Amino acid sequence: MTTPNPKVLILSENDDVAVAICDIAKDITLHELKITTQKSIPRGHKIALRGLKDGDDVRKYGQIIGSAATEIAPGDHIHDHNLTLEVATVRTKPSPKTRTAIDTAGLPKEFLGYRRANGLTGTRNYIALLSTVNCSATVCKKVTEHFQSSNRLDAYPHLDGVIAFTHGLGCANNPKGNGFDILQRTLMGCALNPNVAAVLVIGLGCETNQAQFLFERYGLSETDCLRFFNIQDAGGTKASIRKAIDYINIMLPQVNNIQRQKLPVSELRLALQCGGSDAYSGITANPALGHASDLLVELGGTAILSETPEIYGAEHLLMLRAATPEVAVKLKARISWWKDYASKNNADLDNNPSYGNKLGGLSTIYEKSLGAVAKAGQSPLNAVYEFGEPVTERGLVFVDTPGYDPICSTGQIAAGANIMCFTTGRGSVSGFKPVPTLKLATNTLMYEHMQDDMDINCGEIVEGERIEKIGRRIFEYIVATASGSRTASERNGFGDHEFVPWQLDALL
Repeated sequence: MTTPNPKVLILSENDDVAVAICDIAKDITLHELKITTQKSIPRGHKIALRGLKDGDDVRKYGQIIGSAATEIAPGDHIHDHNLTLEVATVRTKPSPKTRTAIDTAGLPKEFLGYRRANGLTGTRNYIALLSTVNCSATVCKKVTEHFQSSNRLDAYPHLDGVIAFTHGLGCANNPKGNGFDILQRTLMGCALNPNVAAVLVIGLGCETNQAQFLFERYGLSETDCLRFFNIQDAGGTKASIRKAIDYINIMLPQVNNIQRQKLPVSELRLALQCGGSDAYSGITANPALGHASDLLVELGGTAILSETPEIYGAEHLLMLRAATPEVAVKLKARISWWKDYASKNNADLDNNPSYGNKLGGLSTIYEKSLGAVAKAGQSPLNAVYEFGEPVTERGLVFVDTPGYDPICSTGQIAAGANIMCFTTGRGSVSGFKPVPTLKLATNTLMYEHMQDDMDINCGEIVEGERIEKIGRRIFEYIVATASGSRTASERNGFGDHEFVPWQLDALL
């Protein structure tokens, strides 16, 4: 059985595999490659281009993604059944590459945003309620439900909504532990995100994570748009709900009076995210987003890469781009921390990819990570931050987070991201208020199947479109979204339940 045209992609001349761009049956001859499929190959999965012996390194993207776990014939299906990391060669570091020129001609250089008193810039204009502890979460949610019903916000067209940052933590913590420190800077980082114009903090009153301690730690004083109280002091839940509604009614006209103004795109802080990845992620959406992030960096903006366990196996490529030796050392230290953290919890950084990743054709963490770092384009890496630390450097930076999307996004928002791009191959559907989140589909099939949840189709790259063209399109979407255009998740009303602080220490 034959086919006149190969239905595969080869990503580097040094690769041992090709990627199927459609389902290919057994015994199909791919004439230009001079191989015949030994088994059926699902779309997105890998085909052996040459014979491999047990223990041979296997390359994709020109980098080692694992080693053959058995003898593999040309045309065979390569996946987790015959690919392992156990004996993979230590990856050699390629020579640093000179960054190619970035053409920003014709791109928008300004957007319409909200200038805050602290000098930061928002792309949205929210009022937020923050629970210090799980015990005050229900009161916060009841207050937001009040304002989300009966068109109560229709009179405030410059307000994007009233949202709640609620969570399951805040008490039974060790107040001297690293986890408690991370919780506090996450809570206040998100509450003080530049997309939030006013904040009401609600506690129970007896918890470890006291609201007054948060205000003291961050040097904050109460104003009409920054308040706190405890449920026990207010007289219970019903009294607290009434009190919170009264406070927010005072905030509403003040926040509504803040209007958009022309600002340079250098004020944008773009969170780079991927979730529900497939084999096309590293071929289409991630490199296209990488080009968009390079455009933003070229224009003076900031791009925030994260998901430390999902750069494992490709961290050497980022270290080569470190602006200073200290940046490279700090990134290496975060990888070492994660190896130790995983080991202490009877886990292994190699236990990624996930079930859905594997269905989409990803076999090892090296393969997944090599595709994931493509989101960072080719800009120099200027800084490395711990979870939720405020980003102060411009350009490409790294914020240490888990790979789990809600926690990672929460960490990026706490760090100050004011817009997000989220690439997905399987079809992730989350939103992340208060930050507008553009969903970038890696393949046309999923984009067409889930159009209500997707913003941009990057699958056109497989069909022959240039990465740079899609990257410029993404950049233009970023600027339009920052100026007020609604994302799919915003139109669907999603994003109220994805605030997930990282629980690091033991709860007692």
